[in-house]
Amino acid sequence: MVYHELTEAYLRQKSLVQQNLDSYNQFLEEKMQEIVDAQGVIEPQVEGYLIKLGKIRAEKPMVTEADGSRRPLAPMEARLRDLSYTAPLFLEMTQVVNGVEKRPEDVFIGELPVMVKSQLCYLNGKSRQELSEAGEDTKDHGGYFIINGTEKSLMTLEDLAPNRILVSREKDEETVQSKIFSTRAGFRGRCTVDRSKDGRVSITLPSYNKSLEFMMVLYALGLDKEEKVTEVFSKEKEVYNDILLNFELNPVKNRKDALETIGKRAAPGQPVDYQLKRAELLIDRYLLPHIGVEPKDRLAKAYFLCRMAERAILVANRKRAVEDKDHYANKRLKIAGKLMEELFRYAFGFLVKDVAYQIERANVRGRRMSMFALVRPDALTERIKYSMATGNWVGGHTGVSQPLDRYNFISAASFLKRVTSPLAKKHPHYKARDLNGTHWGRLDPNETPEGPNCGLVKNLALFCEVTTGSSEKPVESALKKLGLTMRI
Repeated sequence: MVYHELTEAYLRQKSLVQQNLDSYNQFLEEKMQEIVDAQGVIEPQVEGYLIKLGKIRAEKPMVTEADGSRRPLAPMEARLRDLSYTAPLFLEMTQVVNGVEKRPEDVFIGELPVMVKSQLCYLNGKSRQELSEAGEDTKDHGGYFIINGTEKSLMTLEDLAPNRILVSREKDEETVQSKIFSTRAGFRGRCTVDRSKDGRVSITLPSYNKSLEFMMVLYALGLDKEEKVTEVFSKEKEVYNDILLNFELNPVKNRKDALETIGKRAAPGQPVDYQLKRAELLIDRYLLPHIGVEPKDRLAKAYFLCRMAERAILVANRKRAVEDKDHYANKRLKIAGKLMEELFRYAFGFLVKDVAYQIERANVRGRRMSMFALVRPDALTERIKYSMATGNWVGGHTGVSQPLDRYNFISAASFLKRVTSPLAKKHPHYKARDLNGTHWGRLDPNETPEGPNCGLVKNLALFCEVTTGSSEKPVESALKKLGLTMRI
């Protein structure tokens, strides 16, 4: 009886789809602007001309009628008329001609699908009486979209945690791999530190398909003396032995040699200056980008690589267990807001390229640069609507957007709390399908389909709450103020 009362009290305060609403609102308030700020400017191949990007804002959902008039669009009208429940997006753009800024213009750049009951929705904060008068279901939780009259829900995707070291033994049981999915501003790169049977340690990074000697990379990052390197590692005998062995295998003697060797391998036959630039680009942009992409971040990357190597050596010598990939601390859930962020970043990239192309074309033809003529809103809108309608998402994921199951009230609620795994259903994946102790309180053990999807499609527990994530910068600055220094 007490449990029943607790459930009622909890559900009166919290929506079943609270995590979807919170993450979508966070996307509207913060992430959309961060994507625009990361782009900053549009620089076409026109001398002395660029466009500075400012604030982006979304208005309430609107519909344009056949006679050109615009008026507010309610969710029920969108369902009945097979319309998309979308909000117009406006971006502040400033033309800069030969260093002189013109007046900023608020330009319509496209339409964004609006989540029902989110802060952009007309139903947000309305009482049951008001919902009933608007022709809406008073018990509907929202948390879904309306695309061409069809209610679409975004499946929560389960994925390995980014920016987290995972150590595993490879199939041959002789190589131990310390890997991390380094993620920054939409870029996701797999960086690994491999320790072979004979103690050799090597590093692989994105955009370069061969492994590099561990010590050579450390030298290139600034740890260019043996004493500096040995200080970073622990004094355990197994670790020390492997470090001494890798010093002997190191083909370079200083930082300059290390950069030149990496450059020669990455760009063979090119001029020396180009090779050095290519080497610096590899270690700044592609090696552990989550730590930073500036030259000042190189030393922090070197320390991090040492930590990865030490873990691999300890696992190889049975001094440490391998990471359990199915432990839920090593997983992250991509909820609706994060999925919309990925899609918007992809579509906005296309819009930027299209605007640059339109500027170049107008310049060749000698036309006047009018922002309203240069920006084609369809470039953004069509890509977002296509993914929402078909379920084909950024990164090769399929079935992300699915029609909401309205068979009954409980099936709809269950559908909105569904979690899907990216693993292929045709493979066994016994461990991934098994119940893990860390699922307790987070996932419902009973609600999973029979057949090939068993254990791969799961559902969040009734009281499970998913946090939307926040910036680590305040934590970093607080730790630095407390006197934290860069050591392993």
